[in-house]
Amino acid sequence: MSEPSPASRRYSYLGPAGTFTEAALKQVPEAAGQEWAPVTNLGEALGDVLSGDSDAAVIAIENSIDGGVTVALDALATIPGLRIVGEYLVPVRFVLVARPGVRREDITVVAAHPVAYGQCRAWLDDQIPRHRHLPATSNVQAAVDLFAPGTGIDAAIAPPGIEEHYDVEVLAEGLAENPDAVTRFVLVSRTVPVGEPTGADKTSLVVELPEDRAGALLELLEQFATRGVNLTLLQSRPIGDRMGRYRFVIDAEGHIKDERVADALLGVKRFSPNVVFLGSYPRADRIAATTKPVHDDDTFRDARDWLRGVIEGTPDGA
Repeated sequence: MSEPSPASRRYSYLGPAGTFTEAALKQVPEAAGQEWAPVTNLGEALGDVLSGDSDAAVIAIENSIDGGVTVALDALATIPGLRIVGEYLVPVRFVLVARPGVRREDITVVAAHPVAYGQCRAWLDDQIPRHRHLPATSNVQAAVDLFAPGTGIDAAIAPPGIEEHYDVEVLAEGLAENPDAVTRFVLVSRTVPVGEPTGADKTSLVVELPEDRAGALLELLEQFATRGVNLTLLQSRPIGDRMGRYRFVIDAEGHIKDERVADALLGVKRFSPNVVFLGSYPRADRIAATTKPVHDDDTFRDARDWLRGVIEGTPDGA
């Protein structure tokens, strides 16, 4: 008798087909051969996960040029029941496309996602100085909007390969000012048990300061520094209840099951009135954290064993 096939899974991503988010989803091994559901915005993607309509969603969380994607950071900080289980990096490249027959000198209105527009604005200012920007919900949607009646759009900034999905002509390539730009995406599921460390991991959390006073942020950062935990992201976001109140989105090298990271998070929890654990997951670049011997797992265990021996009256605390 043959084994029953595993239940199919559904993944939400910012559509339509051809977006950078879809390119990130293609990197998720377990998503191969499963159902991919394009959505129109981040809220819909996360809502699918929370409702159970999708098993997970891929969302953009950080760009190497513009920093954290604030709408994603705020959603993860405030919506309970979500967990980051993976991350993926996608190089950012852009082309200028138009309907067949449109020439560059005909262009006055350019549709583009705001982040894409920011990265291509220098090229546009130089090559099409009298253009006007019309924001689009995604880089692919900008190309789709070329064919919407009444928009007045002449051209769009879109990902390479867009001409394989839509009847557009590429008028220019290499629009982005920084050729090394990369967008970081995360795979978000409902809250699940934390996986095992891989040796090249990242831990994400959101932390509120206990009060607005001199030295409060330094005390938060010391929880990591004294344990030898390096931070790869530290971004402040307003809590919104009054001026001067901030939460901090933090990415730390290592896994919550690493002794130094666990000890740091215990210190953070004692310090902060509100800590949201977003997940420990493999790093996309597979770069292992570099630590000093004083911060390795054995050193933390030896210290706890020594303390236990002191308490129990073991000679020399051994």
